[in-house]
Amino acid sequence: MDPTQEEQRDQAESGTVDPASDAGRTTGPAGGEDAGDGQAFSFADVSVVMGTYNEAAAIETVLSDIERVTDGQAEVVCVDGSTDRTPELARAHGARVVEQEPQGYGVAVETALHTPDRPVVVTTDCDDTYPMEQLPAFLDLINEGHDVVSGDRLYHGAEAMPAFNRLGNRLFAAAASVLMGRRVHDTTTGMRAYRRSVVEAIEWTENTGLSAELLMRPVMRGYDVRELPIAYRERAGESKLDPLTGGLAIATSVLRVGLAERLRRAG
Repeated sequence: MDPTQEEQRDQAESGTVDPASDAGRTTGPAGGEDAGDGQAFSFADVSVVMGTYNEAAAIETVLSDIERVTDGQAEVVCVDGSTDRTPELARAHGARVVEQEPQGYGVAVETALHTPDRPVVVTTDCDDTYPMEQLPAFLDLINEGHDVVSGDRLYHGAEAMPAFNRLGNRLFAAAASVLMGRRVHDTTTGMRAYRRSVVEAIEWTENTGLSAELLMRPVMRGYDVRELPIAYRERAGESKLDPLTGGLAIATSVLRVGLAERLRRAG
């Protein structure tokens, strides 16, 4: 990374990026919408969404953090297939819970993305690995004109992540970068902010690999996508994803989505 890129990513971490100086910025078809009358979006315009499956150990912490950081203004949507107390705990914290038979990560998250109607949608996981205290930085970058803001867990090293997973995530990002023709650093992060128009404009097809698809398709269609370095914590509770079978599914999605978008461009 050259000094200019490093400075820009450090600015992004603080939420003070000047979009005009962003060398990696691409302006896409959804850029420029605002909250109306030239006003910036506030947390009253934000829905924080997640798929939940037996996350009773962490869900209360995550929802309390969202409420504290957004002063209770952000809507929370959980698409849940749990057999434990997760949906009960989520409702007690004011979340909107959509119960669904377990069909995989991507099915739950896609349902969660399409359930609310607020103009800004933030995805996160419910295992307390992601820093809700950085939600204001995500919203600031959306208000600066970006269409998608993608949390980069690997920028700070992600020491809390198992070494095998960390290596896999770096390889996924390298492969996606080659296919997209643009360098990205974390393809499989679960914390991103989107303008609703982006979510609605693209047909999503992946399940386990949806997190990679949610970055790759907007990048390859020319939307304004920005990575934001974030902290990453050790998860609360047990992981539901087998690193080998899950990794293979994600790698397949990266390849399938990248090739499909290249063919779409060529056509």
